[in-house]
Amino acid sequence: MTLTERGYTPVAGYAPRTRAEEEAMPKTVPALPGIEPSAFPFSKVVEANGLVFVAGQVGDAPGRSGAVPGGIDAETRAALDNVGRLLRAVGLDYRDVVKATVYVTDMSEFAAMNAIYREYFPTDPPTRATVGVAALAADYRFEIEVIAAR
Repeated sequence: MTLTERGYTPVAGYAPRTRAEEEAMPKTVPALPGIEPSAFPFSKVVEANGLVFVAGQVGDAPGRSGAVPGGIDAETRAALDNVGRLLRAVGLDYRDVVKATVYVTDMSEFAAMNAIYREYFPTDPPTRATVGVAALAADYRFEIEVIAAR
């Protein structure tokens, strides 16, 4: 049963993408020179339709596991530095970020996190959602995923 048969009215000018259009805009996982691949079953960066999706980054240092010492300030800075490394690996930077989703385990640290975040996005920041969560992997306090546009 089609959507029209179910009672949905199509938006004026809308037409579903053809198979050829879908194949012309493939999803790609770019090479990331100098960046270790994820040890987990996800790509660190995926590109599609001129958008670049950066997987959640936590406050660790390259080549080391576990959170950097120094609390929410240090973790926020390290995670955003990790985002920057991934963006640069595909020829982008923080100015290209259009959407961010931030996860924090303690909303009482929001102001401290936000102050560090503002350093990376001082003008025309991307849209953002900040979500308080019960826990993150390996006792991290902060995680961020972003979408950038080419």
